[in-house]
Amino acid sequence: MHTEQNPAGLPRYLAVALLARLAEEGMAVAAVLLTLARTGSAAQGAFLLTSWMAPHVLAAPLVGALAARTRRPRLFHLAALGGFAAAIAALALLAGRAPAPVTLTVALVGGACGPVVSGGLSGLIAVLVPAGPPRDRAYALDAAVYNAASVAGPATVSVVAGLWSPGPAMALLAGVAAIAAGLTPGLFRGRERSGRQRPDDGPAAVARRSGPTAGLVAVLRVRELRAITAATCLAFVGVGGLTTTTVLLAAQRGYPGSGGALMTAFAIGALAGSLAIARWRPRVTPQLTATIALLGTGSTLAVAALIPRPAAAAGLFALAGLCDGPLLTATLRIRADHAPAAVRAQVFTLGAGMKITAAACGAGLTGLAATLPPPALLLGIAALQIAAALLHTLLRSPIPDPRCAAVPPRPTPHRHLRHPHRSGQKPGSAPAHPRVTQEDR
Repeated sequence: MHTEQNPAGLPRYLAVALLARLAEEGMAVAAVLLTLARTGSAAQGAFLLTSWMAPHVLAAPLVGALAARTRRPRLFHLAALGGFAAAIAALALLAGRAPAPVTLTVALVGGACGPVVSGGLSGLIAVLVPAGPPRDRAYALDAAVYNAASVAGPATVSVVAGLWSPGPAMALLAGVAAIAAGLTPGLFRGRERSGRQRPDDGPAAVARRSGPTAGLVAVLRVRELRAITAATCLAFVGVGGLTTTTVLLAAQRGYPGSGGALMTAFAIGALAGSLAIARWRPRVTPQLTATIALLGTGSTLAVAALIPRPAAAAGLFALAGLCDGPLLTATLRIRADHAPAAVRAQVFTLGAGMKITAAACGAGLTGLAATLPPPALLLGIAALQIAAALLHTLLRSPIPDPRCAAVPPRPTPHRHLRHPHRSGQKPGSAPAHPRVTQEDR
C-alpha cells in the first residue's frame, strides 16, 4: 500500500474512531444488562462479556498481521468494522434467546474484530497525518476519543435501557458501529496506489514476508516498545480493578451508589487531560509524559484512599483521571515512533490487546481480594501505578528524544574529504561516526 499523508483525513478518522469505540465501550454494559433482563442470570451475562473480550489478545497478532499484509486496507477495515457491527446486531437478537453455544460463538467472532477498533485504527494515524506536530496532535485527539467513548458508551446504554430496554440499547450500538464501518472507505480514498509499486517493495511487502509474530518480536526487542508495554500492562492490572474497588469504597464510606459517579469523574478527568495535551502539546518527550502520568495517577489515588469525604474523593478521582489522560497519548506516540513501519499495525493491536487482558486479570484479582478493606484495595491500585512508572523508567532508553536517536548521523560532506585537515582528521582516514545500534533505535 502506497499512501499520501494528508491531515484532511483526520476529522473523518476521528468520527470513525469515536463511533466504533463508543459501540465497543457500550457493549461492556449492554451485554450484561440484556442477558440479565432476558434470563435473570448475571452469570450468563458475565460469560457473554468474557467471550466478547477474550479474543482481543488472542486475535490481536493475527489481525495486526492481516492489516499490514493486505493490499486493500479499505476492504479489510470495512470488513472488520462491518463484522463488528453485525456481531452486535446478532447478539441484540440472540442473547438470552438462542442456545448459549450459539450466542457465545457470535460473541467470539465479534470480539475477534475488536483489535481493529481498539488498536488497529490508531495505527492508521501514521498513514493519514504527516510526522511532526500535526501527528502528535492527532494522537492526543485519538486518546481523547478513547476517553470520550469510555464516558459516552456506558452512559448511552444506561439511558436507552432505562427509557426502553437493553435490547434497543444494543441495537443502537450496532447501528453506531455500522455507521463507522460505512465511513471507513473514505479514509483511504485517493491513498491506495497498488499499481505503482512492485509487489516486493514497501512495508506491506516486508509484512507479507514476516509472520504474525513479528509484532511481538518488535515489542520484545525494541527497548522503548518493551518499556511502555510492560509499564502500561502493569498499570492496567490496577485499572481493571478500579471500578469494583470504587463501588466497594463508596459503600464502605456510607454513600452507596456513588461509585459510578467517582468513575465518571475519573473518565471526565482523563478526557480533559488528553484534550489538554492536544491543545497545548508540552515540549517533553512521550517517555517522560508517560512516567509523570503514571506517578500522578498513583499518587492522587493514594490520597483518595486516605480521605473519606465524598466531595474530596470525587475531586481526587477527577484529578487522577486528568493525570491518566496523557498516558494514552504518550503510549500511542511511542508505538508510532518506534514500531517498524512493516509491523506497526501489529504493534498497535497487540499492545491494546495486552492492556485489555491485563485489565481483565486485574478485575479477577480484585474479585478474589474483595474481602479486604476497600481503602487497602485502592492503595494497592495506586501502588501499581507508581510501580509501573518506576518500571518504565528502568526499562526505557536513556536517550531523551527517540526521533532524534532513530536518525543516523549524516555523512561527512564531500568537501571535508578533500581537505581532511580542516576538520581535524588525518589524511586518508575514514570519517568516524558514532555507532547507533538497533537497541538504541
